[in-house]
Amino acid sequence: MATVLYPGSFDPLHNGHVELVETASRLFDRVIVAAMRNPQKGTPLFSLEDRRAILVESLSHLPNVQIEVFSKLVVDVARELGADFIVKGLRAVSDFESELQQAQMNKAISGVETVFIPSATAHSFVASKWIREISRFGGDVSSMVPSPVSKRLSEAFGA
Repeated sequence: MATVLYPGSFDPLHNGHVELVETASRLFDRVIVAAMRNPQKGTPLFSLEDRRAILVESLSHLPNVQIEVFSKLVVDVARELGADFIVKGLRAVSDFESELQQAQMNKAISGVETVFIPSATAHSFVASKWIREISRFGGDVSSMVPSPVSKRLSEAFGA
């Protein structure tokens, strides 16, 4: 039974993330989606508890998906939760360089392999930072995010 860990800040979750989880859920027996606080990304829009709730609501249609939150090394989470692999999405060639370095570092310190899944062209341009920015200025991102995210963005920015 193969288990994969999909870590990310998911601040906010968007349809590219959902697509990756749906793909992983077809490829692996168990998918653990783990939201984390990434200090490199500044102050988060949503708390970890809010992101957990959003993930649960948005991914409830996938019975083999488990939601977690964490504030430690990804490889430690992978070990603790019994993940055989880490999965990461690739939108563009530019993603590959940093994701490959992370994968190599994770393998060096833990032995956990990383599997890359390319995004569909329809979602290759979507990024959480753009979703936050567009929402902050009143733009409509409802076609790029699950409905629980759209609702919370409207609440957060008064749209």
